[in-house]
Amino acid sequence: MNSAERGSAPVASGTRTEPLSFDDPLAPAPPAGEGFETAWTVRTGDVDPDNRLRFDGIARYLQDIGSDNLAATPLGETDPFWIVRRTVIDVHTPVKFPDRVHMRRWCSSMSTRWSNMRVDITTDKGASIETEGFWINISATTGMPTRISDEALGLLARTTEEHRLRWKAWLTEPAPAQSHTDVQFPLRATDIDSFNHVNNAAYWHAVEELLVDRSDLLSVPHRAVIEYLSPILAGEHVSIRHRYEGGELTMWFVVSGVARCVAKVAPRA
Repeated sequence: MNSAERGSAPVASGTRTEPLSFDDPLAPAPPAGEGFETAWTVRTGDVDPDNRLRFDGIARYLQDIGSDNLAATPLGETDPFWIVRRTVIDVHTPVKFPDRVHMRRWCSSMSTRWSNMRVDITTDKGASIETEGFWINISATTGMPTRISDEALGLLARTTEEHRLRWKAWLTEPAPAQSHTDVQFPLRATDIDSFNHVNNAAYWHAVEELLVDRSDLLSVPHRAVIEYLSPILAGEHVSIRHRYEGGELTMWFVVSGVARCVAKVAPRA
């Protein structure tokens, strides 16, 4: 059920400002009954050889629940286009095939052009994944950030008192110099979305590739963050520079010597 269709209601009590750094916890859930909820069964194409739901699978789920959330409200007409600037994924207990995932989505902070959207993913078998995406409302005519409609602002405000969300990058370390350890990341036609950009879920394919030899990271609770600095377009040549240090994996998606995207995976207490 999408509570946003029921008219006005008080915001969640105990809300706070958005997390400001990589180490901050995500905002708590709103009261029961608030937010958009859905569920489906994990598919074999979304899991690794150990039946763990991969990061790219999680990213697709976040896109799909976002689309379903828009379709369930008038926002599919008034505010249909959004792009993600940052995705945070906290894996407390991984989802396994053939689990059925239950997902709940709500706004945890907002401004007039963007919002942080939280999605919690759980299963009846005890899996638990918390996520947050920094989503920017995009004009259908200019392709640039645009003001969220009054109706959408009213719906987003149902679950947060933080209405002055500002962008602050978490992953600011510059990319290391080019070296023999760089990994080429050839783009495929299926990686490209309707904006002619690499789809945000496709970036996680590279993360999964470098995690194959880092089972220590995946065997404990961990946080993964991607920040998209500027789009990678179809036909561009992408290389991955990376560093594994102190038990943390950091990756830079580089085009013509410039980092377009940064990702980091680290253990969580």
